[in-house]
Amino acid sequence: MTIEEQIAFLKKGTVDCISEADLRRKLDQSAKTGKPLRVKAGFDPTAPDLHIGHTVLIRKMRHFQQLGHQVIFLIGDFTGLIGDPSGRSATRPALTAEQILANAQTYKEQVFKLLDPERTELRFNNEWMSRLCGDDFIKLAAKATVAQLLERDDFKKRFESQSPISVHELLYSLVQGYDSVALAADVELGGTDQKFNLLMARQVQQGYGIKDPQVVMTTPLLEGLDGVQKMSKSYGNYIGITDAPRDMFGKVMSVSDDLMWRYYELLSDLPPAEIAAMREATARGARHPRDIKVELGRRLVADFHSETQARAASDEFDRMFREHQAPEDIPEIELPAGAIRLVKLLAAHHLAASVSDAQRQIQQGSVRVNGERVADVKAEVGKLPGEALLLQVGKRKFLRVTFK
Repeated sequence: MTIEEQIAFLKKGTVDCISEADLRRKLDQSAKTGKPLRVKAGFDPTAPDLHIGHTVLIRKMRHFQQLGHQVIFLIGDFTGLIGDPSGRSATRPALTAEQILANAQTYKEQVFKLLDPERTELRFNNEWMSRLCGDDFIKLAAKATVAQLLERDDFKKRFESQSPISVHELLYSLVQGYDSVALAADVELGGTDQKFNLLMARQVQQGYGIKDPQVVMTTPLLEGLDGVQKMSKSYGNYIGITDAPRDMFGKVMSVSDDLMWRYYELLSDLPPAEIAAMREATARGARHPRDIKVELGRRLVADFHSETQARAASDEFDRMFREHQAPEDIPEIELPAGAIRLVKLLAAHHLAASVSDAQRQIQQGSVRVNGERVADVKAEVGKLPGEALLLQVGKRKFLRVTFK
């Protein structure tokens, strides 16, 4: 790619680039010297079970990696003890060291589904922060004023409402900034909620004599399957990166045609020009939106599973929805006979997130037993030995149950 093509590729799906001129200069210098840029992204290991909304940032790391730059996946085992105050109206409870290490291991297992482990520098910021003495912390604290820290929206609101702000919280952005000093970061990536911290890191770098501070790039929050709320497990509108291939593919196929393009922008490695060409071909009728969506589903399944599983998930989807057949590998269980409410059975075997979710699914007409739609939320099954049921929730969840 030319430098301009690299800029377009790296800015795809981002919100802020501070500044594009600095990024262009750094990329040009890297091309001339053969020295890759050092691209940092930090993660406090507080929520290790990732969905694809979390991977928007990780994929941007991969884009830098694909252009030959050094990616640094920083696990904030030290900053995790403070707790990131971003978006918080109260002090975040600190994690124990044991919780942090357990979560960090889960992160490592999940992020390497996208990143090349051989070209990823995995670091923990306790490596350098634990070596700082009292004098070092005083010097670090001198890199910003109290007024600057209170300009942060989270702190400003809490200060004005007289909500407590602990002194250690004020240190968070400074410690994150020192990470950029210790790692000699040329670029730092983060979500839009991290903008204050990322910009403070530039100031901290300059305070330590770094004349060419890092470029800051932020990525947006991803909309969930409903296209309205942000993707979140609490909203039930998510695609988990550990979802089974057929579930992941089916969820992609459920998104609207408009949201599909947003997912292409944030969840694919395609350059902007190629996405624009696909969109133009769809608009003039040369390509059907469903075929474009199938391609997106295959790409995502291949990223987190394999090409073979992506093809199998696509084929099964066609068989289920074009030929109206159930999947071939339906899980089967045996249970002791005895009347049980259907909603409890669905929740107990993960066909619904909870009993209330199962009730909602029935009310929406999404639950079938042996092909017949269930309307009664109080329905009972399993009353007689030998009773066999094929349970279906929505279009993708099936379970065979035999009562003995």
